[in-house]
Amino acid sequence: MTTTAYPAAKQVARFVVMYDAPSDVDAFERHYNDVHIPLAKQYPGLRRYTRSHEPAAVIGEPCYLVVMLDWDDMAALEAALGSEVGRRIGEDAAANLARYATFRGMVLQLDEV
Repeated sequence: MTTTAYPAAKQVARFVVMYDAPSDVDAFERHYNDVHIPLAKQYPGLRRYTRSHEPAAVIGEPCYLVVMLDWDDMAALEAALGSEVGRRIGEDAAANLARYATFRGMVLQLDEV
C-alpha cells in the first residue's frame, strides 16, 4: 500500500465579530470608523482586516456587520488579544460600541486544504 505525502496545510487564525443592527446607526458608524478601526489596526501581528455590512443571511438571523481579522497562527492571535492594545480595543467595544449594538465574537483556526 502506498501512502501519499500531502503538503502541510497553511493555517490562519481568524477573529470574527458579528454586530446586530445598531440602535443609532450614525453614532455607531462614526465611533466604529473614527475610533475602533484605527485601534484595531494596531493589533500586533495583524495581517488582514475585512468587514462586510449587512451580509445576506442564508440560515438564521441576519446581522448588521461582520468583521474578520486574520493572523498567521493561533499563537499570534492570542498574543494580540492579550496585549495592551488588545485590552484597549476590548474596553472600547464594551464601553462604546455596546451602547449601540449587541455583538458576539469567535476565534477560528482555518486550515487551507
